[in-house]
Amino acid sequence: MDLEEEAYNNNEIIALFKVWLQVLISLIYSYFLVSKLPKGKFRVFSLLPVFYLFTLLPLSLSTPTTSGLTGFFFTWLANFKLLLFSFNLGPLSHDLPTKSFFGFILIAAFPIKIKENGNYPFAPKPEKVARSLWVKFLIYAALVIAGVFCNYNQNVGPNILLGIYSAVLYLNLEVILGFYNKILEYITGVELCEPFDEPYLSTSLQDFWGRRWNLLVSDVLRDTVYFPIRTFWKFYVGKRSAQGVATLGAFIVSGLMHELIFYYLTRASPTWEVTCFFVLHGVCLVMEVGLKRVLGLGDDWAGYWALTGPLTIGFVVWTGFWLFFPQLVRNEVDVRSLEEVKAVGRFLKRSFGWDFSRLSEMLFK
Repeated sequence: MDLEEEAYNNNEIIALFKVWLQVLISLIYSYFLVSKLPKGKFRVFSLLPVFYLFTLLPLSLSTPTTSGLTGFFFTWLANFKLLLFSFNLGPLSHDLPTKSFFGFILIAAFPIKIKENGNYPFAPKPEKVARSLWVKFLIYAALVIAGVFCNYNQNVGPNILLGIYSAVLYLNLEVILGFYNKILEYITGVELCEPFDEPYLSTSLQDFWGRRWNLLVSDVLRDTVYFPIRTFWKFYVGKRSAQGVATLGAFIVSGLMHELIFYYLTRASPTWEVTCFFVLHGVCLVMEVGLKRVLGLGDDWAGYWALTGPLTIGFVVWTGFWLFFPQLVRNEVDVRSLEEVKAVGRFLKRSFGWDFSRLSEMLFK
């Protein structure tokens, strides 16, 4: 690694340290000062500088991992949690650990949710972690190592490549959020909700988006978007129609937030493809729920999994190929991510003598 690359990496580490320092100062302000104000517009107004700062933080970072996770943790989740906190709602107002400053910081800064009626104090079972997260971690690591050292992004067809990206995206989130969960459970002694619930077993779009995929985001969107819209519109269009309007509203907001995170990753003008992805899924989910009511199938059609399971996952993957991934591929986020992994590998080799190229030769040659 040359001096220019080393300086770049050092600057990124310093920038990341500054980001977390600004987050800590902002949350200290929120806990000790904003919490003393009356709920409602006074708190919202006092938090406007924090919302603005958290929106700008990812722009000070350069790599896909640091800018993407910062956008997800703070621009999206932390801002939405603080917005709920302005009205004494959400996890920052009601969950057990937030009675302390340390708990407030953990809940606000990290993508976690306390399990209702969970055990406290809670001790995670190591064997459960080994059976689930470690297997997924090994699969994820194998895919990443293959991408770095075998250049499958240049040697496989575009559809197969997008399929690999779909698996990597899921495993990346599952592994990162899952290990965060387990570490924080050990630190706090509080039982936390799992961030995913085996989304590849989904039997419908409602099952996929509402009960299995990225449940932390689903809960935040439900509290900040879905419930307020449904409450407002049910007086005008009725309860059932209001549910459909609220569902579409939640998917539109999700699309816009993804569009913002894609901007952090690509630094390119929005194409609105990813927003269209979520709007399309929102429309299809509303239609699906209506069809279930007409057929009298209740909330789900799990009994028809052999048919609905492949159709659901196939639709998610196909629309992802069409609308979700192209913007990332066009702007070479995948290439930059692999270069980032290579840089980490060079750092580990230089610092500890770990040579992952030899491991890749044993695994893939």
